[in-house]
Formats: sequence, C-alpha cells, structure tokens
Amino acid sequence: MSGDATPPVTHYWHLWRDDNGVSHQERCALSGFEQHSVGDADPQWNDQQERVESTVVFTVQPVGWVGEWHENPAPQWIVPLSGRWFVESMDGTRIEMGPGELSFGEDQGCVADAEGRKGHRSGTVGDEPARLMTIQLHEEATARPCHRS
Repeated sequence: MSGDATPPVTHYWHLWRDDNGVSHQERCALSGFEQHSVGDADPQWNDQQERVESTVVFTVQPVGWVGEWHENPAPQWIVPLSGRWFVESMDGTRIEMGPGELSFGEDQGCVADAEGRKGHRSGTVGDEPARLMTIQLHEEATARPCHRS
C-alpha cells in the first residue's frame, strides 16, 4: 500500500436544533476513516456511515432563489455539485458553500422565534444555479451537534 498511513479528516457543516428548538450550525469532522480495498483496487480511505434507508434527491436552485424559513424534510446530507448556495440558521449564522463542501441538515423540530423564523433559510449565491445532491436519511433527528463524527 502506498501513501500516507495517517487517516484523513473531512469537514462538514452541521445544521442542528438545540433543546430549545433553535437551529445552529457547527463545523464538524468525519474522522472514522479506515483503509480498505474495493474489489481489486488499491486500498483507499473510507468512513462508512451507519446503514439506513435513504432517498437521493437532485435539486437545481435557480439564480436568485431563496427558500424562506423552513426545516429540512429529513436528516440529510447535502452535496453541492456546481454553483454556490447559503444556509442561514436561526442563531444568525450564515454559511456559504460550493462544490467540495458538505452540509448535514438536521433541524427538524425547531420552534418559531418572535420573528417567525423556524429552521433555516437557504438560497443561491452568485450568477449561476446551485445544483445539489441530497441524501435524505429515513431516521430520527438528533439534537446534538457533530454526532456523525
């Protein structure tokens, strides 16, 4: 086997809900990588997540699109394929992401605040559509940041 024997770390943004029903975002890390071969290929680093039923949805958000305050339909990984998009949580944190960045949306069960904000708002950034792949997990949300690390 060639290459570095030090396991890599991959970062992601976790949109989560606290016990008071307020959404937050925290930068987390996937760090459970182990080297395995796939078929006859050389070993590669894999961080295999728990197996759950899931649905894959591809989304194209037009230029200027804004999804006003809403919750994710299910705990879901969001993978930008092209373009840029943002996610703003109830605590005021706004994160912009593009290809190569990951988000895990898990803000189900938020409670609307005095301004009517509940969950998050998201939308495109820049002058091209944001193409996203979401992997919706058929599981209950966890009110704890970075629990997938």
